[in-house]
Amino acid sequence: MINYILVVPILLSFLISLLFTPFWIKKAKRIGLLWNDMNKTSKERVAGSGGIITVLAFIIGILIFISYRTFVLKSNDFLIELLAMLVVVLFLAGVGFVDDLLGWQMGGLRRRHRIILVLLAAIPLMVINAGKSEIGLPLFGTIELGILYPLIIIPLGIVGATTTFNFLAGFNGLEAGQGILLMVGTGLVAYFTGSSWLFVVSLCMAFSLLAFLVYNFFPAKVFPGDSLTYGVGGLIAIIAILGNFEKVAVFFFIPYIMEFFLKARGKLIKQSFGKPKKDGSLDLRENNIYGLGHLAIWLLNKKGRATEKKVVYLIWTFQLVIIILGFIIFRTGIFK
Repeated sequence: MINYILVVPILLSFLISLLFTPFWIKKAKRIGLLWNDMNKTSKERVAGSGGIITVLAFIIGILIFISYRTFVLKSNDFLIELLAMLVVVLFLAGVGFVDDLLGWQMGGLRRRHRIILVLLAAIPLMVINAGKSEIGLPLFGTIELGILYPLIIIPLGIVGATTTFNFLAGFNGLEAGQGILLMVGTGLVAYFTGSSWLFVVSLCMAFSLLAFLVYNFFPAKVFPGDSLTYGVGGLIAIIAILGNFEKVAVFFFIPYIMEFFLKARGKLIKQSFGKPKKDGSLDLRENNIYGLGHLAIWLLNKKGRATEKKVVYLIWTFQLVIIILGFIIFRTGIFK
């Protein structure tokens, strides 16, 4: 039986993000936290790091969810896991926010410093030994990793998801839309594999992102910043670890794996933006392709005219296809 009271934390996450993002936009403009919109010829600057409101809206929703489970249902099930998750997401969002304040155009935090901080963020999950230490490998079958799982697999998962989710960005609405698709996708996997509490967690973030997308979609009034991409990327890994469906999550992350290898061609320093033209269309900034955004621009220009909206729609469509394929390929493990 569906417990409709669980709509409350999801709806609250949505409303807080929807109502408080405009206040952040005004405050960011007042203090000069403004960034250039790189895919437009206009010189108008846009409020930055608005993703911090999205993450805070999510956290409040989860705190309400925890309160309901504790005081109404009288249940302490998964309480440690939920609190550990909140600590990790808040820490990651904080690291991203500091990176934003230091200025992404000036390099922000050094790469090794970011990796070290993200590794530290994984400690709460490592301490509670989240997930199962068994993994399935082709030819070898199921392998018991024991202590190596929390010490190696968990931190690698958090670092991998956080850093790669941050790579696929740079177009109005792209990161928020990708986050919604992945949150709904992983949430559904969690639901069908018996972790309905993780489904609620996923929807809290998905609806918080949906509200943010109202202001972030073309033409953007606010940018998410690393505070959003770090928090959302980390949360996807956390849900996969706590729900024990890491293989499915890795498959869902195929666009980000592709983005990493394309970025690696440019030594991870080439930007994802297009080259804006006066008619509002986009062209390639480089003579080569260093990201899925560049690939989308190239493909769209082959068939007509690439625009920022079309680039975002094409990448979203690709991500949706990957998620659907994931459900098909791993259906025996998902629909038990």
